[in-house]
Amino acid sequence: MIVVAGEALIDLVPRNRGDALAPLLPARGGGPYNTAVALGRLGADVAFCSRISTDAFGESLVERLRREGVDTGPVQRGPEPTTLAVASVGADGSAEYRFYVEGTADRLFRTPADLPAETRALSFGTCSLVLEPGASAYEELMRREAERGRFVALDPNIRAGLIPDATAYRRRFEGWLRHVTLLKLSEEDADWLGGDPREWAGAGPAAVVVTRGANGMTVLTRGGDEFSVPGERTEVVDTIGAGDTVNAALLHALSERDLLSAEAPARLGRREWTGILGYAARAAAVTCSRAGAEPPYAGEV
Repeated sequence: MIVVAGEALIDLVPRNRGDALAPLLPARGGGPYNTAVALGRLGADVAFCSRISTDAFGESLVERLRREGVDTGPVQRGPEPTTLAVASVGADGSAEYRFYVEGTADRLFRTPADLPAETRALSFGTCSLVLEPGASAYEELMRREAERGRFVALDPNIRAGLIPDATAYRRRFEGWLRHVTLLKLSEEDADWLGGDPREWAGAGPAAVVVTRGANGMTVLTRGGDEFSVPGERTEVVDTIGAGDTVNAALLHALSERDLLSAEAPARLGRREWTGILGYAARAAAVTCSRAGAEPPYAGEV
């Protein structure tokens, strides 16, 4: 089982691209939430670990998880409101967000005493590792499960507007690396963090995957190998959920090859990695061809 840990929220997406006053349509989202849904659609054995509101938005979030085959056993519930993210979609389909997070349920996540016994890997990222006090609880879970030998994936998915102290966050990020097996991040994330992905690959992760939008993606391994694949051509509606789909596809592809161990990704060669990256690129292209975070089902990839 792959456990995805992090926030679930509601995206408010403008009906008309580029129109700031267009009606906003609510859509279920959050980086970790989208990753869990994508894993469920791809056919993975997946569970979601978060704190979700008992309000109407929260009920809708949980209902979708169950419908997509995601185990909600590790989900905590609370009466606090659901986080809202207002999306602004540019002419090229790229999305930026403003968040409404004060007093929301996912900020009050508590580290669970344990996870399902069949857990093989955990995935972390986005707002959940920024907003306290929940961020420290997720970080504690990451460190604990890494020390138990479980595979840990991290996608920082930087939302700069939520980070009050960039220097402190960058220090925390560097501290996470020794607990991480697979680091996935975009070129923009890497630029904001101000480091060298090649150095990060030597600081703990067995592999670092850097996504470059339409230009594809590259993996850098702990042993110094570097392999790339081009992007898949598609007519882009928007990029919402594309990076989360990459996360899910990478984890699913590794799971299908029985490679969810702390050392396995570092041992893969060109053939294995280009197959895994190519699968992730195809999956992300399907998501980009649709409005909102609508990842593909297994038969579409």
